[in-house]
Amino acid sequence: MSLKPIAELGEFGLIEKIAELCEPTLAAAEGLQEGIGDDCAVYRLSESILQVATTDLLVEQVHFDLLYSPLQHLGSKALSVNVSDVAAMNAKPRYALVSIALPPSLPAEAVEQLYKGMAHAAGLYGVALAGGDTSASKSGIVISVTAVGETSPEQLALRSGARVGDMICVTGALGGSAAGLQVLMREKRIMVEHLENNEPYDKNIMANLKEYQGAIQCHLLPSARTDIIDYFHREGITPSAMIDISDGLSQDLQHICRRSGTGAHIEEGRIPLHPDARHIAEEFQHDALDYALGGGEDYQLLFTLGTEKFQNIATHPDITVIGKITPKEEGVNMSDIYGMQIDLAEHKAGFRHF
Repeated sequence: MSLKPIAELGEFGLIEKIAELCEPTLAAAEGLQEGIGDDCAVYRLSESILQVATTDLLVEQVHFDLLYSPLQHLGSKALSVNVSDVAAMNAKPRYALVSIALPPSLPAEAVEQLYKGMAHAAGLYGVALAGGDTSASKSGIVISVTAVGETSPEQLALRSGARVGDMICVTGALGGSAAGLQVLMREKRIMVEHLENNEPYDKNIMANLKEYQGAIQCHLLPSARTDIIDYFHREGITPSAMIDISDGLSQDLQHICRRSGTGAHIEEGRIPLHPDARHIAEEFQHDALDYALGGGEDYQLLFTLGTEKFQNIATHPDITVIGKITPKEEGVNMSDIYGMQIDLAEHKAGFRHF
């Protein structure tokens, strides 16, 4: 029997296989309401409290490069990306567990910087760093964070709740992280070339990149949109479906549609693009829209909401309606600025492992 490599199966095929193998265990977990398939698992603590939990890995040379990722920023990002998953459930974060695998040669001061970043982010989100584990690593730094939050049954937002006619909304601006990464990767290439040629290179990279500062910050130091969740809770808003934008607008919208059994239609002209993404894309001869659709790591919130709730969000300066949910048979598509229809299912965008 020939063995199929993971690369052939693909990331989402692998997740489906794992979900299939784990399915028999879910029945034994009394109180578990949602398992694999959403941003967080959901467990009922009581009639009025739901606990949500998520975990993410950050692996050196896969998710980050220490040549341009300051360790304090990396620590903050590691926590923020997990808190973002909690926010995507319309939940508030409570505590986190952090496990790290470190090369034995790594200076203790580097670990201190890493945890300073985590502690700073924890303070911003009101999260307790409550434990974890440590291990040696032979292949770079590995960071695993588990974040736990709480919400109520009435406030819970899953990926599966979108309904035909719902508005498709997004917070903030998109494409900044992918644009910032382009700049950082270019600087890395220049630095490596100088080193290989034994030529001097200005190590003070960031001081030379002030015009790209906003986009670089989007990539190295993203923020989870817990402020939006606070707003939702104050205003009594519960999205019908929600996800955080980690894989790119195109893929993450398809995740909602797949789980909800719907289609979607968005308009290019309504997608809020990060201002830095535009001029960086022009400099690299790219399309800024591609950064938003497929760049990923923006950690904004993509959500759906019934049209009767429009007035609840209309005055919010950081929420944009970009389209509507449609019947499944109409597919997931986007009309460009010329009115042409683009099938997002065929848009090869978004980060994929394997």
